Amino acid sequence: MIGLAKLLQQVRVDVTYPGDPGGVFKRRLRPPCPITQPKTPDSVWIPIVASNGWVILTRDKKIAERPAERQAVVDHRAKLVAITSHEKLDLWRQLEIVLNQWRVIERVSTFPGPFMYSITRTSIRSLLGTPVGATTPAP
Repeated sequence: MIGLAKLLQQVRVDVTYPGDPGGVFKRRLRPPCPITQPKTPDSVWIPIVASNGWVILTRDKKIAERPAERQAVVDHRAKLVAITSHEKLDLWRQLEIVLNQWRVIERVSTFPGPFMYSITRTSIRSLLGTPVGATTPAP
């Protein structure tokens, strides 16, 4: 997803990725990402991202099925959105999904963690098994 993050940084100051050196965009400073290495273990980077209140955007559609990662999201009250698809997602398809769902991602970013949502071009669903309700966004 680093390629997608680099594309989004060209139009948004609030996007970062592991290893991001920071920079200036539209006269606003984007500090370096506190996660300096892309290969940082989930057990290390999830607490850092969660403590900053950031939304994790991943293409790891199986993250909710792995107990350690799922528990890290819950324990640290992380906010996670996973791009999912049955097809292989190249950079263009990742961008298409994120742009189609950007307003939904912004809306869920205001929700308290923990949450894990799956997004596709046309839908969003919870991966933590919580019922659809007041804090679950509509597509």
